[in-house]
Amino acid sequence: MPESPIRKLVPYAEKAKKKGRKVYHLNIGQPDIETPEVALNAIRNYDENVVAYSHSAGNLSYREKLTEYYKQNNITVTPDDIIVSAGASEAILFAMNSCLDEGDEVIIPEPFYANYNGFAINAGVTVKPIPSSIKDGFALPPIADFEKAITDKTKAIMICNPNNPTGYLYSKEELETLRKIVLKYDLFLFADEVYREFTYDNHKHFSVMELDGLDEHVVMIDSVSKRYSACGFRIGCMVSRNEKVMATALKFAQARLSPPSFGQVAAEAALDTPKEYFDQVLQEYYNRRQIVVESINKMEGAFCPQPKGAFYVVASLPIDNADRFCQWLLEDYEYENQTVMLAPATGFYSTEGSGRQEVRISYVLNVDDLKKAMDVLENALKNYPGREI
Repeated sequence: MPESPIRKLVPYAEKAKKKGRKVYHLNIGQPDIETPEVALNAIRNYDENVVAYSHSAGNLSYREKLTEYYKQNNITVTPDDIIVSAGASEAILFAMNSCLDEGDEVIIPEPFYANYNGFAINAGVTVKPIPSSIKDGFALPPIADFEKAITDKTKAIMICNPNNPTGYLYSKEELETLRKIVLKYDLFLFADEVYREFTYDNHKHFSVMELDGLDEHVVMIDSVSKRYSACGFRIGCMVSRNEKVMATALKFAQARLSPPSFGQVAAEAALDTPKEYFDQVLQEYYNRRQIVVESINKMEGAFCPQPKGAFYVVASLPIDNADRFCQWLLEDYEYENQTVMLAPATGFYSTEGSGRQEVRISYVLNVDDLKKAMDVLENALKNYPGREI
């Protein structure tokens, strides 16, 4: 199993804190936004005498309520099209194990969420990366690049929309391109859509579940972790209209018995979160995005494209080695007794040597802390021994 590029530097951060340094965590997508009160109250008011197993597919009441949520997002599904999982992570494992056999290949535009590599290894599946470029903001690679990568072992394409780690939002037109490839080569299309609510500049999210003619091909992955700032609930789901896929996935769900009970109670209640909550959250992330993108693009030799979704950016920095730079920030550097923790982008690529001058930044800190973190980063780039201009 590969190391997590997001968590592998934690020991260095802990040592920096022991030295008395303030560490600004820009490395992990753990929002600081408060979890909706309606969800927390559901746990506080839980009055069952026994915390029992749920159905392996998840509580029916929750799945029924999820169908209403999806309908509001132009997605029509039934409770039988949903399997509740322990976060999106388990849903991805279910999808890969249900749709692919050992030795099969899945094509994923890179950079991509680092754990996709681990999930693929777990399922005995090979990842075939298709490079996207920071120069065009990590747009979907050309269809020709996909076709070059397809072999007789290719069984699926996977995307994350909006994207982690880049924040790129795939357009309806780009998804239509994928639709053609999927139908032409009879592939599955896995779509990780956990950041659906986070889109900016009046852009709207378009789901793969809205594409015509793909009922047998699409598997959507979802989660409450980022939507409600509730990563610890460990509740996600796998959604597909393909009955055979869902029947197979249910076997994996039965093998782990059931998803977390308290998480389901809270997630079901979270569906009643008022619109005002999301309006405020979206405005807050918009403000944070502006600070990060504008600050980085003012730094000499640095470049950061403007993301349309999620709450991440991948930035190119004037450095020799992202892994070395991120470790140096924690181990050897301080500015007014402060430093920053970033995720080296190398861990978000499957192609060896890619992302060596790129880092992922998660803008999950408040505006004041983000401004300070950007000042610290700017000073660090001026003093880094491996600076390259």
